[in-house]
Amino acid sequence: MTDSAEKFTRQTLMDVQPLTSHLFTLRTTRDRGFRFRAGQFARLGVAKADGNTVWRAYSMVSSPFDEFLEFFSIVVPDGEFTSELSRLKPDDSLLVDRQAFGYLTLDRFVDGRDLWLLSTGTGVAPFLSILQDFEVWERFERITLVYSVREAKELAYQALIDGLGQRDYLAEHAHKFRFIATVTREQHPGALNGRITTLLENGELERAAGVTLTPEHSRVMLCGNPQMIDDTRKLLKARGLQLSLSRRPGQVAVENYW
Repeated sequence: MTDSAEKFTRQTLMDVQPLTSHLFTLRTTRDRGFRFRAGQFARLGVAKADGNTVWRAYSMVSSPFDEFLEFFSIVVPDGEFTSELSRLKPDDSLLVDRQAFGYLTLDRFVDGRDLWLLSTGTGVAPFLSILQDFEVWERFERITLVYSVREAKELAYQALIDGLGQRDYLAEHAHKFRFIATVTREQHPGALNGRITTLLENGELERAAGVTLTPEHSRVMLCGNPQMIDDTRKLLKARGLQLSLSRRPGQVAVENYW
């Protein structure tokens, strides 16, 4: 059976960039028929030495309009998938499911004025895709990206984030954007110190953003480790922000990245 008859396509790895000992980015070619909405994820497959294929879900960092696909990964010690993935080199093959998945997309919200994107670690990936799509800049008056890591060296994609306002199609909307880095295990100039939940509880996050979280105006997307998502959801629920469901529009959208 040929690849075209399968549920996946075989793509070529274009670039692999290690960021730290346990974080790396990878870029692949993109099948012309592969479509996705900013914020969605794809299932990637890596062939093992024994001939079996291991599959895992990864959010796209790239925008829906890029001619390539980019992903952000952590190396799980002794992890069956990431161990194989991190060994790949340019020109190696990677399998990509033909269908994109996930509901961490702007259509989760029917209204709203202020968009909050709260992420930990590699959970920043779908938000980088969303921020490269014109729709988010057109819909919201204020956009706050919060990116939490343990150590400052783990803050990836700084050039992409810093350069959003210089893109021709976003320049007139650049004033809407605020980037807030938080580092939990060390002090770092220009970054807040503490977990997202702590900074929400003590009000420091809202003070840094210059925006107040309210059910009326705020729409919040969460992506990262499950503990952060669960704890943040509880804090938001206590303030009247509910999970957005197909049968009941709300103020919070979630992707469990792990």
